[in-house]
Amino acid sequence: MTRDISSTATNCGTQHGPYQGTQIGTQWLTDAGLRPTRQRVALAMLLIGDGEHRHITAESLYCSVRDQGESVSLATVYNTLRAFCEAGLLQEVMVDGAKSYFDTNTSDHPHFFWEDSLTLSDAPADQLEFSNLPQPPEGAEITKVDVVIRVRKRT
Repeated sequence: MTRDISSTATNCGTQHGPYQGTQIGTQWLTDAGLRPTRQRVALAMLLIGDGEHRHITAESLYCSVRDQGESVSLATVYNTLRAFCEAGLLQEVMVDGAKSYFDTNTSDHPHFFWEDSLTLSDAPADQLEFSNLPQPPEGAEITKVDVVIRVRKRT
């Protein structure tokens, strides 16, 4: 199951209970070779504390961590998310080349981007088929294929 933290920075209502079992976040960080600072552990607990996968933006995570009473800047949230990606803890998903979402499910899988709510959710990987990919330019290799399928609710 995947949970989404609201993608808008203006929706800063409390969405998670108090931190419990910070050892989960600490272990997640140390297993990836990251130093478990107070701010990293606080962000980790919001991301993986309940064991569910989620898609978040830096802005929504910033609101959530501030709602928990943590003193953290938006720049720190961005830098921490980048460090988590570099350590293999998160996957960055770009939408329209301008908006970054961060996914706790790091396996290769497609996504639905919901245009009406500006949220991201997992799409069923077993229903996606590629019959052929174009040859990369000379001297290049394909490293990854990201699939983001734009959807909206029918009106």
